[in-house]
Amino acid sequence: MARGLLYALAGAAIGAAAARVAYTALTRSRTGDDRWTRKNHRGEPITLLEGPAFVAGAGAAAALAPGLPARVRLAALLAGTGSGALGAYDDLYGTTSSKGFKGHLSALTRGEVTSGAVKILGIGATGLAAAAVVSSGPVDTLINGATIAGSANLANLFDLRPGRAIKVGLLTGGPLLLASLFRDQPVAAALAAVPLGAAAAVLPDDLGERAMLGDAGANALGALLGLAAVTKLGRPGRLAVLGSVTVLTAASEKVSFTKVIAGNPMLNKLDMLGRRPA
Repeated sequence: MARGLLYALAGAAIGAAAARVAYTALTRSRTGDDRWTRKNHRGEPITLLEGPAFVAGAGAAAALAPGLPARVRLAALLAGTGSGALGAYDDLYGTTSSKGFKGHLSALTRGEVTSGAVKILGIGATGLAAAAVVSSGPVDTLINGATIAGSANLANLFDLRPGRAIKVGLLTGGPLLLASLFRDQPVAAALAAVPLGAAAAVLPDDLGERAMLGDAGANALGALLGLAAVTKLGRPGRLAVLGSVTVLTAASEKVSFTKVIAGNPMLNKLDMLGRRPA
């Protein structure tokens, strides 16, 4: 457990430090660049540069954190930077003509290639590529790839209010990290700590409504947590995660997560924690 804790602390620290350095550098160099500015739920301007900063921080941690075998480092870089780059493409060039997983795939069947469809297919490909590096056969590769890609998409569905996607990431990744530590799985612990450290570092700016993850950061956060899950869990656990991700993604096509959270006192209290009043 001591070795896993050391690896986890190092991975989280590197991710947090690199994310803060990247965020500071990006926001200074992009001052006045409206391409990365959006309106939040209040109609106030907010920067999307938190996303690239998170991707940079998590990528640095995946590359430098101790305790990760070369194949796991490669998988983390493929999952995190790949989904982050595709998310950034959608952040910059995406349109609102089609929305949701179903909307983008429906447009694709009509011969319309939306930015969202490019992102969905691209994240599917990077998820499979990352899974192939750490999986033991074609069946596991398909299960793991679908879990990584599905987790990337699901995390983005929560990025609709300040801090929400990161809170979801911490609430799902935290138990995964703790379980890896208690079961003396240092590689899984280090891998889970990488995105958690980077996410925690940018959380204050997210809660303060100065920045948001956007597709770049949310997709990368989900993909890295999905990778951490498939690296730690056996096949039954991985199938359970994939099933949960699939059910929630399907539900998002019919149900507003924001309305569900607002209607549940406990979830709403957690959602508002650290935020400005509505």
